[in-house]
Amino acid sequence: MAAARPATVRADGATAASRRSWWLKTLHRWHWISAAVSLAGLLVFAVTGITLNHAAQIEAEARVETVTGTLPPAMLDGLAAHPASGPLPAALASWLSDEHGIGAGGREAEWDDFEVYVSLPRPGGDAWLAIDRETGGFEYERTHRGAIAWLNDLHKGRNTGAAWRWFIDLLAVACVLFAATGLWLLWLHARQRGATWPLVASGVVLPVLLILLFMH
Repeated sequence: MAAARPATVRADGATAASRRSWWLKTLHRWHWISAAVSLAGLLVFAVTGITLNHAAQIEAEARVETVTGTLPPAMLDGLAAHPASGPLPAALASWLSDEHGIGAGGREAEWDDFEVYVSLPRPGGDAWLAIDRETGGFEYERTHRGAIAWLNDLHKGRNTGAAWRWFIDLLAVACVLFAATGLWLLWLHARQRGATWPLVASGVVLPVLLILLFMH
């Protein structure tokens, strides 16, 4: 008859199993939460990583829209009375938006004795507005470079504003959490999956070899 294991051994084994079970549940929970949060962003950034890598091969025809006109006398008077610095007067910015769909409100303008110039860069394109301070004549030009250029600029955070840059940072944190919990789960399951560490090592060694051998 086999001797019974000491109670302390059984208790230690039960404690270790309970601790392992707790870690597995916790890691799985954070792994799927981070995966769910970052899923859409990961897909977009993976696809735009390909389009950015092949930007020279993806042709995009720029579409340019031009709007010209003259400010009403009241708008021109308000422009003349405005300090020659900072954004356009609020009333003028509102009029440009309502009448011509030009969103220049709150944008920093460049002022000189003859002209006010507002640069209006945006994802996937560019725009600018120039106003003659003497005559009130204005010209607005907007360039669209297509959906792929727009997505590529979202990937880079180019001309996207502070809110989008914060979103990219939070997405990066979610991706780091997803990868870290995934690595921890690999470590916990590695005993039952012999190919785990060779596959992980190949994911590290391959890019290092490509850098050393082919990047000059």
